[in-house]
Amino acid sequence: MNRYGSGMVVAAQPEAVEAGVAVLRAGGNAVDAAIACGLVAGVVDPQMCGIAGFGNLQVYMPAEGIHECIDFHAKSPLQTRADQWADIIIGETRDGFGFVLEGNVNDVGYQSIATPGSLKAYFEAQTTWGVKDWAEIVHPAVEWAEKGFVVRPHVAGWWAEGATMGRADNVQRLRQSTTGRDIYFRSDGSHKRVGDRVANPDMANTLRLIAAEGADVFYTGQLASRIAEDMEAHGGMLDERDLAEYRTTHNQPIQTSYRGLDVTTNHPPGGGVMVLEMLNILENFDLASMGHNSIEYVRTVTEAMKRATSDKDSFVGDPEHFDVPMDWLISKDHAKEHAGMIQAGQRASVERMAYEPRDTTHVCVVDKDGNAASMTHSLGMPSGVITDGLGFMYNGCMAVFDPRPGNADSLAPGKSRFSSLCPTMVFDEDQLSYVVGAPGGTQIAMGVTQVLLNSIDFEMNMLEAVSAPRVSGTSDAIDVANGVPWSVTDALEAEGYEVIRSPQTHDFAWVHGIRISSEGIDGGADPAADGVVQRA
Repeated sequence: MNRYGSGMVVAAQPEAVEAGVAVLRAGGNAVDAAIACGLVAGVVDPQMCGIAGFGNLQVYMPAEGIHECIDFHAKSPLQTRADQWADIIIGETRDGFGFVLEGNVNDVGYQSIATPGSLKAYFEAQTTWGVKDWAEIVHPAVEWAEKGFVVRPHVAGWWAEGATMGRADNVQRLRQSTTGRDIYFRSDGSHKRVGDRVANPDMANTLRLIAAEGADVFYTGQLASRIAEDMEAHGGMLDERDLAEYRTTHNQPIQTSYRGLDVTTNHPPGGGVMVLEMLNILENFDLASMGHNSIEYVRTVTEAMKRATSDKDSFVGDPEHFDVPMDWLISKDHAKEHAGMIQAGQRASVERMAYEPRDTTHVCVVDKDGNAASMTHSLGMPSGVITDGLGFMYNGCMAVFDPRPGNADSLAPGKSRFSSLCPTMVFDEDQLSYVVGAPGGTQIAMGVTQVLLNSIDFEMNMLEAVSAPRVSGTSDAIDVANGVPWSVTDALEAEGYEVIRSPQTHDFAWVHGIRISSEGIDGGADPAADGVVQRA
């Protein structure tokens, strides 16, 4: 029996999943499907991701001997200065992913835009490892932009979310540009609701140009000139040199073992290091005997999360600008030290100056030949800026750089900021067993780790694993989804823990994944989002 069946696509948007499946059925491979899916997601979930965003892609193609990551984090413009915002700091968000400045200048508008990497990575991956023509892969996205998509609950929910943790109101972001005001609002001035249609003919035209000319038109060609002119006219730091000099980073995944399985994920500035460190710590505990989401389990898992978070804050940044002690961070000895402190009852403390935005999405693909792709891509907190006539929204990645000079993630020219993105795969000897990843800001690594624990330690299938209520430890508090029993949180509070209960039954990242076993392939799309699982 073919372990992989005819292949599978899992992502957070039904339209994007359908595009990926159509590519597989037309003879495309996992990379073709992942990029087609990602491009459509940028049309139908346009504040979560897009061609002016960033991310990371892990690709596994066993027959060709390929196992590689493409990192395409956004880079700060070359005009960036370390101290440019040092005198307008208001505070740091509670979970440590982002800073609030006076006027939200780092969060919304032209100064918030970093050099995007998404389109370059999409093009590099598809033209290097895909088997279909580039124009064919872009075509579904063109169609969705032309005819329009129907606003789904998850899209509308983000629009209506309002201002959070000192950030700009999301509706303000939608109103930032002429295009935004034209396509995202009703005639009465209110933003569109569930069931309303959003068509974006300007984006369709931009995508047609990209389909015909490839990524170069965005980085050195006609689009680059229009982008640079708009930035200069509105006080943005991004210019033609930033676009022309942008490069992705290709490398082999970092790796550890967990209960005899091999786990591979991405390098910094992505969050894979946190997943590996947490798994290494938790391997020292018999989690299954504790019981899922028991008092002891929640205490142990969140202590591991806090310790990995503190290590991230102190030791992880852009490797091109900061010396990251990778071997030590993901070593078994370092994990045993943390585990020993947890076993001794020591409680970790996560220092905060006072929330990485959750505006991200993910796609997992496995094809019939066992090729796999896991890609997390994002706009960060979108800037709200859309250049007239181009249709796409730019990232707002400058918001998550540290405006205080001298720290691991402080501002510097041409620098990528740490993000929690962690497209991950798991292998049983040489057999692919899991392809997972998630949107969800700070909580991405926490969500991915728990889903792996759910399936590996508690033998859940992928749908069960992504649906089980989750917890998080990214500050001194323990955050829990509302699905976690009150009896558990009452007991933790009696022990002196601060517990913060989310009103959401499913919270802390939106994990999507595929599991492959001797019995076949199964997938799960996080029930907190609009995602689906579809076989090819």
